[in-house]
Amino acid sequence: MNPSDESSFGQTKRKTDSDAWKAIVLKYQQPSLARALWQLINTLVPYALLWYLLFRSLTVSYWLTLALAFLAGLFLIRIFIIFHDCGHGSFFRSRLANDIVGFITGVLTLTPYYHWRWEHSIHHASAGDLDRRGTGDVWTMTVEEYLKSSRWKRFAYRLARNPFILFGIAPVYLFVIQQRFYSSKANSRERWSVRWMNLAILAVAAAMSWAFGILPYLVIQLMIVMVGGGVGIWMFYVQHQFEDVYWERDENWDFTTAALRGSSFYKLPKVLQWFSGNIGFHHIHHLSSRIPNYNLESCHQADPMFAQVKPITLRSSLKSLTFRLWDEQRGRLVGFRHLKNLRKHKMAESETPSAGGSEKKKLEHR
Repeated sequence: MNPSDESSFGQTKRKTDSDAWKAIVLKYQQPSLARALWQLINTLVPYALLWYLLFRSLTVSYWLTLALAFLAGLFLIRIFIIFHDCGHGSFFRSRLANDIVGFITGVLTLTPYYHWRWEHSIHHASAGDLDRRGTGDVWTMTVEEYLKSSRWKRFAYRLARNPFILFGIAPVYLFVIQQRFYSSKANSRERWSVRWMNLAILAVAAAMSWAFGILPYLVIQLMIVMVGGGVGIWMFYVQHQFEDVYWERDENWDFTTAALRGSSFYKLPKVLQWFSGNIGFHHIHHLSSRIPNYNLESCHQADPMFAQVKPITLRSSLKSLTFRLWDEQRGRLVGFRHLKNLRKHKMAESETPSAGGSEKKKLEHR
């Protein structure tokens, strides 16, 4: 099969898949009140208990406090997935119930509900589109863009992609600081969402500071945010930053392909899958954001088409740390080392005399 035939075959197959998946996912888009309530109970109750134990642990051992804060951070990820599903209108059948629980879990995750929902919808509509980058995604430059950038912009990009910054400092900045402000493009409801959320968070912080003491509360809250936010950003990073991920220019961008090839199937151990609310089935989530997290695994197992998505394991996902830039020529993510090889190749080409020039030198020598 020549490349043009293969491309044509791929386009036909994508169209078939696009028609097929819609009928498959329909069944799994139906929320379950019982499963949603049980998820709230087995997530919020342990989280509240952990905060009580954190309070009591302050008089026992700071190492115990640290361990409990780490566990609370894992529960915070699960709370964020509930918040996330409410934003998609998929957790409950009732829109009002989604909005109420979304606001409450937004207070716990320090995230304004309507503002985040608006920005996240842009991410779903543009994931994998090179011409619509910049909202709700990890900053990704192409090789050509990076080479044409100023030294300052290159430095800023390298800093932003540094693992310590990306998974250590960025979570605190994102959830504690950035989420306190609204986008200049936000409408009135989104702006008021940020204002009301800030007031609610301030009220909770004041109450918790009164109960714990302001310094212990801030230290514990910071530790929980660092763990929950750091792991959460890592999950999001792996879901869209792997070697053969899908990126295309707007005119060639395809929704189904972007979901199945541009979003990973992160196959995690069961305990981590539980804490992350099944969001590792990210290819299914991007096919249909109306599927609640508790139905994602069942949908993935429903048809062989989804099994064709190559899973990324906990071990293999570490390789994602080496990917920094999108190479449009090769159609894959590459690391900064690729730039050195590119420069060497160009230097070798410039130093190698052309065939015509070589022949001319031979004649002159004669």
